[in-house]
Amino acid sequence: MSQISLTFPDGNVRSYAAGVTPADVAASISTSLAKKAISATVNGAHFDLQWPITADASIALHTLADDNQALELIRHDLAHIMARAVQEIWPEVKVTIGPVRDNGWFYDFDRAEPFTPEDLAAIEAKMKHIINARDPVKTEVWDRARAIAHYEAKGEPFKLELIARIPEGEDLRMYWHGPWQDLCRGPHLQHTGQVPADAFKLMNVAGAYWLGDSSRPMLQRIYGVAFKNREDLKAHLTMLEEAAKRDHRRLGKEMELFHLQEEAPGMVFWHPNGWQIYRTLEDYMRSRLRKANYKEIRTPQVVDRILWEKSGHWEAYKENMFIVEVDEEGAKEKRINALKPMNCPCHVQVYNQGLKSYRELPLRLAEFGSCHRYESSGSMHGLMRVRGFTQDDAHIFCTEDQIEAECADFITLLSSVYKDLGFDSFEIKLSTRPEVRIGSDETWDKVEGALENAIRKVGVAYEVDPGEGAFYGPKLDFKLTDAIGRKWQCGTFQVDAQLPDRLGAEYIGEDGMKHMPYMLHRAILGSFERFIGILIENYAGKLPFWLAPRQVVVASIVSDADGFVHEVVAALKAQGVRAEADTRNEKINYKVREHSVGKVPVLLAVGMQEVAARTVSVRRLGDTRTDSAGFDAIVAQLAAEARLPG
Repeated sequence: MSQISLTFPDGNVRSYAAGVTPADVAASISTSLAKKAISATVNGAHFDLQWPITADASIALHTLADDNQALELIRHDLAHIMARAVQEIWPEVKVTIGPVRDNGWFYDFDRAEPFTPEDLAAIEAKMKHIINARDPVKTEVWDRARAIAHYEAKGEPFKLELIARIPEGEDLRMYWHGPWQDLCRGPHLQHTGQVPADAFKLMNVAGAYWLGDSSRPMLQRIYGVAFKNREDLKAHLTMLEEAAKRDHRRLGKEMELFHLQEEAPGMVFWHPNGWQIYRTLEDYMRSRLRKANYKEIRTPQVVDRILWEKSGHWEAYKENMFIVEVDEEGAKEKRINALKPMNCPCHVQVYNQGLKSYRELPLRLAEFGSCHRYESSGSMHGLMRVRGFTQDDAHIFCTEDQIEAECADFITLLSSVYKDLGFDSFEIKLSTRPEVRIGSDETWDKVEGALENAIRKVGVAYEVDPGEGAFYGPKLDFKLTDAIGRKWQCGTFQVDAQLPDRLGAEYIGEDGMKHMPYMLHRAILGSFERFIGILIENYAGKLPFWLAPRQVVVASIVSDADGFVHEVVAALKAQGVRAEADTRNEKINYKVREHSVGKVPVLLAVGMQEVAARTVSVRRLGDTRTDSAGFDAIVAQLAAEARLPG
């Protein structure tokens, strides 16, 4: 039998018979490793311990102590264990697919009766029984005919359709978790007992069309979460409870910020309080862009399909565009327009008006551009995913040599904006050249190097995501972390050498010749709608004073103090503070509770004692202490707090 060489992470090389499995390799090292091993990485691919290795390779063995690999396998095995539990309780249920997702997994089932909360409890109990049984996990590769015959005999139509979708010649791998079998690429753990029985929970049931197609059967999707230990599960469930309290949809209603309705799905109806947040955030961003030497523009929302065809969006993005057909007077055919789903092609049109010189570059064009994209009804979620939104969009037209400096300046600007908005830390992911791309390797080397140099220059940590860049250029994605540890991808910086070429953007270089500029797509917030949703949840509705829609309520304790209440409100308004009077015939404790629910940052209470001394009692949201302040002092203090950062 031929021999192969396996190279370990420490550089050690060992010789084995071809066809050796990672389980065999683990056993050859030590008995304890053979018991602890769960999977391997072979030549960069995640390997089941039972899969044969037939050629020289690098190998790394994983145990439950390895976070990424362990969690992926735990969650994948739990999907299978859950499907087994469901079919053991209800043998007539048909199974489909069960992929791993963030923090857990889901599995889709075809069952006539809807699953109930009591059913989930029964499924959980059965899953724990299966885990405690420590049933072995086995795998085999079958030919297509055998797999089809197997699923025909079992009456599993969804599995038969999945087989039909697998390309001819590709392995059909079968897995058994004890007596229960599923079609799966793997890898998996070695027995059910390797799954922690106290570190998972079934969360909820939702409807899901088979393969996401609304013309196909509606299935029942059971979601679960899983971690390596009970403590991590508990922390996650606590975070979910906190997230529910912070849900921007609930707070949006309590604070009278916005609503959505069926007559305009995915479109936001902003109420006065919510629009005040929006406009304040827009004013802040506008002031920051002005200082960073951006020129603000405005482009149309409805644009002829001809431009989208030139830019390439019509072919690649048409299904997500809202199409508008118009009968032009005297025209033989209808004019086909689209609501713009992004601003980029329109910004090139502004750039193209008049020949540009290299002396005018970099040219930074910014727009708070209103965009529309078709999102399926099932994917929309409050402000976080909508069909109509406004991007804090900008495009920088520059030379290749200017990319590094522009990137560094952008990261510095983004960092400062995030800090002003309450996010002190963020992560950067650099996505590099994909397999299919335009441009030479030399150009990619230079551009990718420019982005890396820019990140290092500003001293921010980053990770590389190999092969995940766009076909036209590398990109940076920026993820911020909110108050309860959730990560949100908001900012982006993309290098594009394709769109300027397609749309004929040029500049006259120092050599007197025409050159094509690079186009840098960049956003900090992403969209105002989604970012406001993030802000609401990050602060649990208690927005910073300068951003709060209602900043101060001046409340009377007795009606004789009403005159002084209005005098204080007038003085605050004159200084740009959003102040209002509450002179209703209600007890002050009632007013305090009501305005606390409305998340008003500052309540000033005024009674006859305050009138005589020309003072106010100051109570901050979330603070049980009440302070006293003089008229002029509190007006000056709150006026300073109301100013936009910077």
